[in-house]
Amino acid sequence: MSSRLLPLLIVLMAAVLLALGVPLAVSVAGAEQQKAVVDRIDDAARFAALAQFVTDGTSGPRRTVPDERLETLRRELGSYHGVYGIRAGVFYRTGIPMANAPADWSLPAFGEVRDAFDEALLSRRSHDPEQVWPWQRHRLVVASPVIRDGDVVAVVVTDSPTGQMRSRTVHGWLLIGTGEIAAMLLAVGAALRLTGWVLRPVRILDATTHDIATGRLKSRVAAAGGPPELRRLARSFNEMADNVEDVLEQQRAFVADASHQLRNPLSALLLRIELLAIELPEDNEEIASVRTEGKRLAQVLDDLLDLALAEHAEPDLKLIDIGELAAERVAAWAPAAEAKGVRLVGDCPATTGWADPVALSSALDAVIDNAVKFTPGGERVEVTVSFDRDTSTIVVADHGPGLTDEEIARVGDRFWRSGRHQNINGSGLGLSISRALLAAGGGSISYVRHREEEPRGLRVTVAVPRSVPTA
Repeated sequence: MSSRLLPLLIVLMAAVLLALGVPLAVSVAGAEQQKAVVDRIDDAARFAALAQFVTDGTSGPRRTVPDERLETLRRELGSYHGVYGIRAGVFYRTGIPMANAPADWSLPAFGEVRDAFDEALLSRRSHDPEQVWPWQRHRLVVASPVIRDGDVVAVVVTDSPTGQMRSRTVHGWLLIGTGEIAAMLLAVGAALRLTGWVLRPVRILDATTHDIATGRLKSRVAAAGGPPELRRLARSFNEMADNVEDVLEQQRAFVADASHQLRNPLSALLLRIELLAIELPEDNEEIASVRTEGKRLAQVLDDLLDLALAEHAEPDLKLIDIGELAAERVAAWAPAAEAKGVRLVGDCPATTGWADPVALSSALDAVIDNAVKFTPGGERVEVTVSFDRDTSTIVVADHGPGLTDEEIARVGDRFWRSGRHQNINGSGLGLSISRALLAAGGGSISYVRHREEEPRGLRVTVAVPRSVPTA
């Protein structure tokens, strides 16, 4: 969830920073250009004031020009060009230069300079030039009219390079970018803290839910921070878990008590059936049928009691040799398999795992019993022990009729038995007991088809952890 929430927050914050940074960058560029334009306007106004005393109001050069004033104007224009590298000149209405720097610079017939000159002839300052961006090498042209006695007698034109202005703009943009990056880093840090704060209760809730789903019903959500809504959810979840545990405890107690209370009347009933059978012929089919059903009912009650105890008892986990325990169960079941004509073989190398020895033995007994029970004579049942870095496994593979995908999905359900195997003795609780015994110790049991071809058979995998299971 954090992998989805964190990028979303980062994208939103980046969008906000861009929405603020882009207009700010545009504003910086505009301010730098405006500053340069104002400077050029001031310079042009100063040169226009000097040029007013050099003109006589005609459209061409004066016949008697005060050399001192003209030389002052030329000297000022030359110094201006020498210091700033800006071309500047004063041009009569006809375009003839009064004074200019550099000396070879003249008024062009077309272009931005000519447009600014023509605009100034109409007795108004030229329009502000278009925005110059750092990647453009345009020049900045400003023209100002020289007015005497209400008439425009000449025009001051400045044509300046934009390198320094663009450099200052880039410098401003770098500062903005640095600030944006710093703000983004702070925002990412804040987003990490925020997502951690919000999702920590969710992760705890998820872990606790998984614990309860795998059989650790006493797990609860520990008190944690986070939004008030999630804290309320954690409290509600704990209340729900308490209620569910109480209901399950009542159910287990009822099953255990009912099984225990029914065993005594059933035992008395079976004893009376045996006494009654003494008075009847030995081959009486009704008595034989009643005796068989009574024993089956007794087995069901025993299995129900075992299941209730398995779901309630705390496991006694120990580090044991899984291979040795599996080999013992193979040896214990070998006579029963041989009596049925089934060959029971085991490949049980030494490997360790954490499990309750009694619970694991009971689970293996149920699995091997089923495998031998459903395997026809002449076939074999294979028990194989293996391990990897985290898990030790015991695989029991038979060569019986197997199960369909739909039936495999229901294996381990209480009282469930395949409709094709109803004639084989059993209560349908053995694998449920095995699953409960294994889940209590952090183990698991799974089922797959052994082979695709007939007979398909069944592979039952019992897995236990190689490290201490966490509560």
